[in-house]
This record gives sequence, structure tokens and C-alpha cells, in this order.
Amino acid sequence: MKTQINIAIAASLIVGLTGCSENTSRPVEGKIKRKIISFTPKVTGRVLKIYVEEGDIVQPGDTLAMLDVPEVDAKLKQVSGVVKAATAQNTMANNGATSNQRKQLKAKYAAASEQFQFAEKSYNRAKAMFDDGLMAPQNYDEVFVKYQASKAQLDAVTAELNEVEKGVRFETKDATFGQKEQALGALEEVEIAYSEKYIIATNTMQIETISLNEGELATAGYALFNGYIPASTYFRMTIPESEIGQYKIGQELTLMIPYNKQSVKGKIRIIKQLSRYADITAAYPDYQLEDAIYELKIIPNQTNQLTDLLVNATVILEK
Repeated sequence: MKTQINIAIAASLIVGLTGCSENTSRPVEGKIKRKIISFTPKVTGRVLKIYVEEGDIVQPGDTLAMLDVPEVDAKLKQVSGVVKAATAQNTMANNGATSNQRKQLKAKYAAASEQFQFAEKSYNRAKAMFDDGLMAPQNYDEVFVKYQASKAQLDAVTAELNEVEKGVRFETKDATFGQKEQALGALEEVEIAYSEKYIIATNTMQIETISLNEGELATAGYALFNGYIPASTYFRMTIPESEIGQYKIGQELTLMIPYNKQSVKGKIRIIKQLSRYADITAAYPDYQLEDAIYELKIIPNQTNQLTDLLVNATVILEK
């Protein structure tokens, strides 16, 4: 008799639990999300100064931090000197000889011309005497050599003076201009590297974490500031394959945020399959093992009014 009573009680409990399971369905849960953004240095340097704190909202153009990069400072001085030298060479090639250089060359030409005229007269006398047998061959050769030397010297000074009068060759001008452009390019490169010692915000961002402290070494490409774009709030929910047919892109849904009891309307922007089950957002997922899992990305109708919502807080879909 007791056994029959126990069996009846157990059966009633099973039926009751089954009824509760059938009548109780968990709500569809999701998470509040925002677009993530990071600011990283392009050069390696020691963090000299941090101008912001965690929680601050920065705007494009704000200076977030300054790095100490002594190698860039030294390179900037070096390249600046090269630019000055190349610019001076190019200017000198374009301007040609100075007035003093021209005076010196003209004086040198006049002296060489006088020497040549004297050597030419001496040579003519010596040649006449040598033809008449009045001068030894050795003496004649000495006069002839002096005549040839003075003529060569005059030719050299004349060519030098002509070059100055005509100006520097265009090949020389092009060469010096190319050297100047090369130096300016190197200077621009160093100036860009120098400007990278300042980490500048490129987007509006609420800073969540600052990875390093002042005095620590920041390597190129390492995310120093991490945070969210305030006006990029959206909701992310995971739906099993068995229920995904209820949702369409563009469909408007109503969601409730439990922690502040706020109701929000939004539209489904995208529906996509997740690659692994670990990406689900619900704390108590309800799906069969063979079901594929899909993500709903819901964009709220009033994004600008939701900048104060806590990222990764739970949101519930109202049916």
C-alpha cells in the first residue's frame, strides 16, 4: 500500500515539473555593445607624460600622451644640417660666381695675358736670332718652352673666365637641386617621426583603460589607450536555429535593460551565423546541440541618447 502511494506521489511530481517546464520559457537575453577603438604609437619611446585619465571622453585632435624619443631628436638635428648644406650648394649653383670671384678671375686673366704677350715677343726675337745662327739651340728651346707655358696658362684662365660668364652648367644645377630635394625628403620623414612622439586622438572615444604608466616603455604598435566610441551603442543577441525564423532584417524590436529598467526600441541590422558556441551571449542558452547559433545585431533608434549605458550589461528582448 505504501509503495503504491509513493509511486502516485512521484508521478504527480513529475507531471507538475513537466508542466512547469512547458509553461516556463526564459527570455531572450543579450548584451549592450559599443565599437571598440585603440590608440597606439607609431614609434617606440618612453612615456613622458599622460594627459588623460580612464573614463575621460576625448575628441579628435586631443593630445593623449607624449613620448620621449631621443633618437628622433638627434636625427632631426643631423638632417637639418644636411638640408642647410644642400640648399646652400643649390643656391650657389644657381647664382654662379660672386662679384669678388669675377674680379679675381679678370685680374688673373689680365696678368696671364701680359705674361703671354711678353713671352710671345721674346719668342719672336729668339726665333729670328736662331734663324740667323745667333742663338744656341739650348737657349732657343728655353724661350720656346716659356712661350708655350704662358700660352697654356692664358688658355686655362680664359676658359675659367668664360665658364663664369656663361654660368654654371645645367647638369650641375640639376645635381645640386636633386641633393636638396633628397635632403628635404629626409627632413620631412624625420619631422613625421618627430610628430609621432605625440599620441593624438583621431576619433571621439571614452577611455576605458590606459595600458602603461609614465616612465614605462611604449613599443610601436602597442595599444596604449583602449576604449569605446560613445555614439556607437548596439545590442547583440544570440538566437538558436530553431527560433531564428521569427526575426527579419529591418524588424523593429523592443528591449528592456534590467539594471536601469529602461525600455529601448531598435531595428535588426544584420543576422549572421556564429562560428562557435562559445560566442553566445545568454547566461542560460536554450538550444539543441544540433542547432546552429545566429547573432542579431540590433541598432537602437536613438543611439545618441544611450551613451551612458554600461557596456556588456544584460539586455532582454520583450516579446
